Amino acid sequence: MVKHPLGKTGLLVSPLGMGTLTMGFSQMNLSVESGAAVILRALKKGINFLDTAEYYDTYRYLRPALDQARRDPDLAAPVICSKSLAKDYAGMTRAVEDCLSALDLDQADLFLLHEVRGMPDFQTRAGAWQALRDLKASGKIKAIGISTHHVDAARAMAEESACDAVFALCNRAGLGIRTCDGTVQDPHSPFLQDRPARREEMESAIRLLAAQGIGVFTMKAFGGGNLITDYRACLDYACSIPGNCSVMVGLGTADEVDTAADYLSGRLDPAYVPDTSGKRMKVDQSDCEGCGTCVARCTSHAIHWNDHGLAEIDPSKCVHCGYCAPVCPVRAIIFQ
Repeated sequence: MVKHPLGKTGLLVSPLGMGTLTMGFSQMNLSVESGAAVILRALKKGINFLDTAEYYDTYRYLRPALDQARRDPDLAAPVICSKSLAKDYAGMTRAVEDCLSALDLDQADLFLLHEVRGMPDFQTRAGAWQALRDLKASGKIKAIGISTHHVDAARAMAEESACDAVFALCNRAGLGIRTCDGTVQDPHSPFLQDRPARREEMESAIRLLAAQGIGVFTMKAFGGGNLITDYRACLDYACSIPGNCSVMVGLGTADEVDTAADYLSGRLDPAYVPDTSGKRMKVDQSDCEGCGTCVARCTSHAIHWNDHGLAEIDPSKCVHCGYCAPVCPVRAIIFQ
């Protein structure tokens, strides 16, 4: 399979990458053996770009797969991206060291500030960013950058000399794209003032980054599942964004890996539509305690209070990122 250079990082990545959030405890909760098998299948198919994060708790799937990949010359050499929500120097340093230890690596390929919610958020995490810079200088990381749903953060990285890569949200419907410009404030959210943004705004940011030699790859091509019935159209769009090096797709089964590989090879049936019957994020009302943690965590504003004073998810707004589930103290949020 052809590999694309990820900006000036020196990393060569497959046009579609494999996101591992899907297989983790907040969604499919696969066994270690099952998760590792899916990763190995992706590597065998030539999908070498693997995305994980401290928050996802998916290193446990990657470690046995990487151990086997190191012994098998027929498998694609993996390129691993990890991320951390850490806000300070010590927290980010621990996150990187934990990643290296968990995956038995001397150097991380790519490590990012996870989910930067606009430039004000980036600025408050200056200590964590400095840690990434220092760890790169010491040889612990090859390339650094940010992941973001926000146009303003993505655009600003074009002027951040230390930034090597940006993992940006972009899809054909613009679902989940935000920008932080202070024009709108949600009194029910503790997060920064922001507003929805258009896909054209993110496309422009991606072109700007690419022109500066910054490697860009994108997430949520299917809008967290809301657009997946238009599987081919979604990937056609994401793969054609000028400056986009790779499209990261959550893959949790062998069939999903095979479908992605068939798409890349041009063998996918033009009439293909995945079976999505019955799958959605929801709050188990019998477990919910109405604490509001998930309401505060949801950056898509998809969770609201129902008439019983409990959390409820609006499927028309939910992007199925799964970020709400881990923060629920009683594990009332499920994906099924």
